Amino acid sequence: MGELAKLLNIGPEIEKQLMSVGISSPEELAAAGSKEAWLKIRAIDDSACINRLYSLEGAIRGVKKAGLPQEVKEDLKAFYLRHK
Repeated sequence: MGELAKLLNIGPEIEKQLMSVGISSPEELAAAGSKEAWLKIRAIDDSACINRLYSLEGAIRGVKKAGLPQEVKEDLKAFYLRHK
């Protein structure tokens, strides 16, 4: 398990995907942001869903995805719908 899998919401599979798209540290994830990281993952895994996007945002914020503020979820959902 690497540094990414130590973050909330990031398990071994998401860590593997992040690393395969060039994001290998929590700092790189934060710099990319959840949306950009999700787009990169989506490019290699078309099954990446909105929950993956929520998980990435939660990992960056240090909260469980269910604990994201409603306005953040709405913004992410709108982004997801534009890019799915």
